[in-house]
Amino acid sequence: MKNVLVLGGTGFVGGPVCEVLLRQGWQVTVPTRQRSNAELLQRSLPEVRVLQLDVHDEAALTQALTGQQAVVNLVAILHGTADAFEKVHVDLPRKLVRACSAAGIRQMVHISALGADAAQPKSAPSMYLRSKGQGEAVLLRGAGLGQQANFDLTILRPSVIFGVGDKFLNVFAQLQKVLPVMPLAGATTRFQPVWVQDVSSAVVRCLERTEIAGASKAPLVLELCGPDVFTLRQLVQLSAQLSGVRGGRGRPVLALPRWLARLQATLMELAPGEPLMSRDNLNSMTVDNVASGKVPGLLYLGIEAASLVPIASAYLGSK
Repeated sequence: MKNVLVLGGTGFVGGPVCEVLLRQGWQVTVPTRQRSNAELLQRSLPEVRVLQLDVHDEAALTQALTGQQAVVNLVAILHGTADAFEKVHVDLPRKLVRACSAAGIRQMVHISALGADAAQPKSAPSMYLRSKGQGEAVLLRGAGLGQQANFDLTILRPSVIFGVGDKFLNVFAQLQKVLPVMPLAGATTRFQPVWVQDVSSAVVRCLERTEIAGASKAPLVLELCGPDVFTLRQLVQLSAQLSGVRGGRGRPVLALPRWLARLQATLMELAPGEPLMSRDNLNSMTVDNVASGKVPGLLYLGIEAASLVPIASAYLGSK
């Protein structure tokens, strides 16, 4: 039996990843700070083993990795302070490297982000992307190269991920049901959305990439993108069309100038709970979120990326 520890396994991407891993014969263990966070996962996938622990506790993490063959790291945040991004996107990978070395882990798949750059992380426009690039650099140094490599490493850089239960198209659709207009920051920023099931399939194939033609033991970086490119304005309009808001017409989209977008994001940050938009998100959207073409994509793994419209119409149209 192949054993894998999935960090972030209770999240939006984690559930589908665990499902595909189980289907391919892996024994899946998911750590979580509170067992209640895993209730939904265990109802749908009772075969998953749940461990209650804090993944930022290096000793507990090392113990959880003992006896595993591989680890998948899905842990990430979209909003927070510089210290919060450092803790999740940089310090955790650093702890993972040491824990993997101590536990004898052979393989790691790490979910990063499109736009992250391990070679020049400080050149990124936002704390989110800078910290993602720094985390990649930590893992690449920790993995090593050639026969002396500590573990096989694959870094996946997805564009925005869509699917049932996403906080992306679903949010746009819900907002248009209650707002008379859609004030939108970054309306012209381009995205190349990727289906959550394609991301999940990529994770599993990367764990088994010795079977892929031409694969080597060198660290592998892949960009995960769908076949279609949309502006944010188009995605907002599409979410309304597919969910039937105002007969599919949706609400008028009001593209905000940058100064007003920053004011809106500042006010959203002051509201309780996780903000819909932050100033750091705006900084990320100063660059398009599309494939660079400099590294391989899903086709390298034999996966033909799914188009957004047929899939999103199925889950948005049911609301």
